[in-house]
Amino acid sequence: MLAHEAHALLMVRAEGREDLKAWVADGRDDAATLVLCDALKRLHRPRATPPPEALIRLEDWFRSVERQTGQGEVFVRAHLLAQDLLAAPEDVRVLHGDMHHGNVLDFGDLGWLAIDPKGVVGERAYDYANIFRNPDMASMLLPGRLERQIELVCRHAGLEPRRMLQWVCAHAVLSLAWCLEDGLYPDRSIDFIHLAFARLDAAG
Repeated sequence: MLAHEAHALLMVRAEGREDLKAWVADGRDDAATLVLCDALKRLHRPRATPPPEALIRLEDWFRSVERQTGQGEVFVRAHLLAQDLLAAPEDVRVLHGDMHHGNVLDFGDLGWLAIDPKGVVGERAYDYANIFRNPDMASMLLPGRLERQIELVCRHAGLEPRRMLQWVCAHAVLSLAWCLEDGLYPDRSIDFIHLAFARLDAAG
């Protein structure tokens, strides 16, 4: 952002030729994930001042899961899991809130920069959870992909794998809850949710 006035923003245009979705399609999935991790690492740098009061809390977002607990066991389990995570957050930061392959763009000489932040505050690990469900359904369900990406993200970002996987499960169900609230068909998202919870159960 170069300047702002009221609700108007003047922003730099992303004119680079690289595209993280194309990287995944070309077999560079891990490299794309590391670009996303680097973008989050820059965004999560410690700040000298406390976050603005106007930011959304993760607790507010996860009320959508609580409202859906009558729709099935997966919502009940995710609600309980989220409550445990939110009750004792680790490394709270200002978050991007929607980190995925279409929200980090090639700005040429400026490098890879994130767009479309949601103005959220909460545990740092949450910001990585959306990476695992992107850039498309085919990628997120590839055999072994979740396990490989968990290891890659946690090693690069300094996160604990089991807690990261818990956030992945909680976030995936939150996304499903939002789909239901918007009257959208969740498509194959439920397949990823079952995959993620199965991996969490196997981790003990």
